[in-house]
Amino acid sequence: MPTRVLVAGAGGFIGHHLVKYLVSRDYWVRGVDIKMPEYEETQAHEFQVLDLRRWENCLKATSGIDEVFHLAADMGGIGYISHNFAVAGSHNVLISTHLLDACREQNVARLFFSSSACVYPQDKQNMPDVVPLAEEDAHPSDPDEGYGWEKLFTEQMCRYFEDDFGIATRVARFHNVYGPWGTYDGGREKAPAAICRKVALAPDNGSIEVWGDGEQTRSFMYIDDCVEGIHRLIRSDHREPLNLGTDRLITINGLVDLVSNIAGKTLSKEHNLQGAQGVRGRNSDNSRLRKVLDWEPTVTLEDGMKVTYDWIAKQLKA
Repeated sequence: MPTRVLVAGAGGFIGHHLVKYLVSRDYWVRGVDIKMPEYEETQAHEFQVLDLRRWENCLKATSGIDEVFHLAADMGGIGYISHNFAVAGSHNVLISTHLLDACREQNVARLFFSSSACVYPQDKQNMPDVVPLAEEDAHPSDPDEGYGWEKLFTEQMCRYFEDDFGIATRVARFHNVYGPWGTYDGGREKAPAAICRKVALAPDNGSIEVWGDGEQTRSFMYIDDCVEGIHRLIRSDHREPLNLGTDRLITINGLVDLVSNIAGKTLSKEHNLQGAQGVRGRNSDNSRLRKVLDWEPTVTLEDGMKVTYDWIAKQLKA
């Protein structure tokens, strides 16, 4: 019989892609989310619309399941998570704690948890030419307010549930995942999608707004690499949190230029210094990723952003 898995958060961007990946590899997949996927029908064998903040719904979602991929979260880009500390933080703690306890109750063998680079101390990310962040840098702790603290707390809960109840937990710290079939407007979109939208809507020789001075730096990972890394990690024996991202650093101004080139447009930038911009620099140290999984992301930023831009531009035209 195929392994029966739950993708919690299957209505969201990464969860939707993960469902397709797992179905293609002959898993039996149940998708659960508070909403259905927005841009494409799910390929899950079964989809339940449930609010996973509620304990009884987590019990229902995990019934008859062998493994759980936990990507359910109240989240968005920096504009959302920097202004919703209490709401997003409390919602996500409820989801994660109830889901872990439901896994214990239902004898689930393995759980993957999607953590975030937001767990890393802010004082290690205050320069654009940031030193890549290694996994051990997360302690002593000073994560991003709200979202970062919630992710760090749940990382610890995963360890406790593994030690106390024998659930094999695997944790990846995502570094800025992007790609098609993700939110690109409405306030919850992340930087790559927001930039693609702005560039697509701007006339040639026009201008677009950029939050901050645009010299803040990030690394970005294409969605296909993300789901591949998730699957490799849950199948591994590695118990500690692991970075999952690329180690190519680029400024936001540089990302705007890259997308403008893809679109074939010449655009100027209007910098909004009041716009949320997060830490000054953030990059992934992939040394342990390469060692543990004998693998790392391979899709170039140019290739991934072209697919993403073309999809968003098509949605806007429609």
